[in-house]
Amino acid sequence: MNRNATLHFFCGKMAAGKSTLAKKLADQHHAILLSEDDWLAQLYPEEIIDISGYIKYAARLQNILSAHIQSLLSQGVSVVLDFPGNTRDQRNWFRNIYEQANVSHTLHFVDVSDDICKQQLKERSKNMPANAAFTSEATFDAITQYFQAPSANEGFSIIKYEQKTLAVDH
Repeated sequence: MNRNATLHFFCGKMAAGKSTLAKKLADQHHAILLSEDDWLAQLYPEEIIDISGYIKYAARLQNILSAHIQSLLSQGVSVVLDFPGNTRDQRNWFRNIYEQANVSHTLHFVDVSDDICKQQLKERSKNMPANAAFTSEATFDAITQYFQAPSANEGFSIIKYEQKTLAVDH
C-alpha cells in the first residue's frame, strides 16, 4: 500500500458543508482537490437542468476521471474528491478507486439536519439566478429522499462531522 497518499471523499446532504470542508482538507493535506460541481459546470453548462441530467453527466465525469485519480494516488499524491458519496452505489465508486490504487482513504461524513442544510442552501443561492438548477427546497427534498448515511458494515474509515464540530479543524 502506498502510505503517502490518501483518498478523501464525502457523504452529506445537499448544502451540508461538504465543499467548504473539502477545500479546508485539501489545504491541510496538501492534496489535489477535484470538485464535481466545477467540472460539470465547465463541461456541461447547458445540459444539466434536472436530476436526470445530473446523473447522466456525473456518470460520464466519473468514467473520465477514475483512471486519472488512481494514477495520482499511485504516484503518492493525495486527492480530495468533492463528489457526493450519498448512496452505497456512489460510495462504491470511491472504494474502487482507492482499492485499485492501493492507498488509504477517509470518508468524511457531514451529518447536518435538513433544516440547517435548507438554511445554508438558501444562503448560498442568494446570488444565483432565480431559475438556477439545484437551489430550491423542492430539489433538496427530491435529492434527499435517496440519501443513505454510511454504515459501519461498509468498511470505510469514517470521520463524522456534526453541526457542532464543523468549525473544528480535523
